[in-house]
This record gives sequence, structure tokens and C-alpha cells, in this order.
Amino acid sequence: MPAWLIVGYDEARAALADQRFSKSFSSMGIALPEEEIVGPNLLIIDPPDHTRLRKLVAGEFTGRRVEALRPRIQELTDELLDAMAPNGRADLVDSFAFPLPITVICELLGVPAADRDAFRAWSNELVAPTGAMTEQEAVEGLGGYLGELIEDKRAAGPADDLLSALIRTRAEDGDRLSLPELRALGYLLLIAGHETTVNLIANTVRALLTHPDQLAALRADFDLIDGTVEEGLRYDGPVETATLRFAAEPVPIGDAVIPAGAVVVVALASGARDPRRFPQPDAFDIRRDPRGHLAFGHGIHYCLGAPLARLEGKIAIRSLLERFPRLELDPRSGPYEWLPGMLVRGTRRLPVVW
Repeated sequence: MPAWLIVGYDEARAALADQRFSKSFSSMGIALPEEEIVGPNLLIIDPPDHTRLRKLVAGEFTGRRVEALRPRIQELTDELLDAMAPNGRADLVDSFAFPLPITVICELLGVPAADRDAFRAWSNELVAPTGAMTEQEAVEGLGGYLGELIEDKRAAGPADDLLSALIRTRAEDGDRLSLPELRALGYLLLIAGHETTVNLIANTVRALLTHPDQLAALRADFDLIDGTVEEGLRYDGPVETATLRFAAEPVPIGDAVIPAGAVVVVALASGARDPRRFPQPDAFDIRRDPRGHLAFGHGIHYCLGAPLARLEGKIAIRSLLERFPRLELDPRSGPYEWLPGMLVRGTRRLPVVW
């Protein structure tokens, strides 16, 4: 469909916070399969509905809950590296960058281990389609599964996972999440909670391996890991464009006026390479101050899972480099197969050797 593309750091940041741009497909008369089948999630609704849902979820998705996951993330990371170690070569996406975040988010939400392969197939088709099934089939499969999982958890009673906590959560005024809202939140958290982190890890490792001076600097001082992850998010972030917005009224941006009803795409990747905000933007520099990057968005739709993604990225990348001091890209691997579409930035495979 025709759309307006917003580029530049200041322009993108302003657009992300401008509530004249609606996220609601239904307000534009567009029937979105995921909303009809699964329910209304945080990325496709506006205030006051968004404000209410975000408040209910944020009460459970806390920094304390994320930090409590640190030992388990380290344990999972070590197990994956142990399994890779004897081989001398691997596809880093399939062996490490994918299984770590999907296991973390599934354990956090309480998705049984036996169901994770099916979930991966649905999720892949929704974010970077392979053609194995239609979008409709993927939405129906994941939506139906989540509905059954929620009902099972209701019947089972109190548990420590996030989905069970969301089922129980209640605001001061007695407000609580409905079944469609719970299903839609599970849908969003499962997809957004792993697909982006896969590519945060893989893209940052790829940047390090193609910039030997930066890799050497990090190996010499792992206190630079925080800056490395932030620069990875800026330099080659996992999300190229924000999800669609719609102009609820005419909105001036730069020298243009976006007309009411227009589809709007905000280019996060353009903001990340804007020389007005980041000097020498095409350089990968782990000592840079990349604060203010837009990899997790900005405004009321800022990524709820940003602290978890950062924690996983730091643990994964540091542990990988410590375990394999001679890690490098596989010289026999051939060209990258980039993920299709404008939403997610990454490659289907990242062959490495050590």
C-alpha cells in the first residue's frame, strides 16, 4: 500500500511521540487478522485503551522480575555454548541466537518446552515469512494455542510465570485483563520478546566480527559490553521501521504535510544513521555514546521488553566471546540471506567457526 516514510533522527523521534499518528487499524476501517483472531495488542491500539492495558501489564513486567532472570539466562547461555563447543563451527542463529531468547521468553510466560517448535514456525511466518504457511494460518495457529494455554493456566491456579500473573493481576479499581486482551498480550510478548533479541545478538556479533579493532577492544575490556550492546542496537538494530501508523489529521513533517488517513512508516534505521545526531554514523564504535537511539522506539509505545533484551544481549555476547576466543565468520559460508520485508533486520543464518 502507498505510505509516507519518515526519515531522520529528529523527525522520527517526533513522529513516534506524536499522538496525531494513530496505531489503530480499526479506526481506519482496516480489518487486521491478528486483531480479529487474537485480540487487541499494545501495538495496534491508542489511548485510553493503550494507557489502561500498558498500566496493567507494566505492573507485572518489572525490572525486579527481569533481573531475577539473570542466573537462568546465564545458565541457558552456558548450556548452549557447551553444546556448540565440540563442533568447531555452527550457524550462530540456529544454535545460539534463536534458542536463547525463545527459551527465556517461553519460560517467563510459562509456555511448555514441548510446544516451542510449533511456536517458532508460527512466529517465523508472521515476522519474516518463509512461505511454509499463510499469515492467516500462522495467526490462527498461535491465537488458538494461546487461548488454550490461558484456559489451562486459569484452571491450574496460581503459578510464578508472567502469563499466570497477568491472569491474576487487578488494578486498584478492580479492572483486569479479558481473555482476548490476555491472548493478544501473550501473542505480542512471545513474538516481540524473541524475534528482536535473536537479531540483536546476531547483528551485534556480526558487527564485531567484521570490525576486528572493536572486537579486540571488547576482548581486552569486557566492561565495554554495555556500550557494545547499545552501539549494536544503533548501528544495526533488529527493527528497521516502527509498526504502521495512520495520520488522524494533516500533520506537517519537515517540508511536507502528511494528509489525514495516510499510512505512515517511521524509519528507525534512518534515525540511527543520521549524522546530525551521531557523528560518523556509519562507523561501528563501541566507545561511542549512543544514548537516545531509537532501536526500542520512543513515546508511549516504547518497548516494554527493552531491559530484558539488553540483559540477554550482554550475557550472550560476553559469554560467547569468552568461550570462543578465536571466533570468526565462516569463510566458506557464501553471501548472507537477509530477512525479507521492512520490519526486521537480520540474516537467516550466521555461520561461524572457532
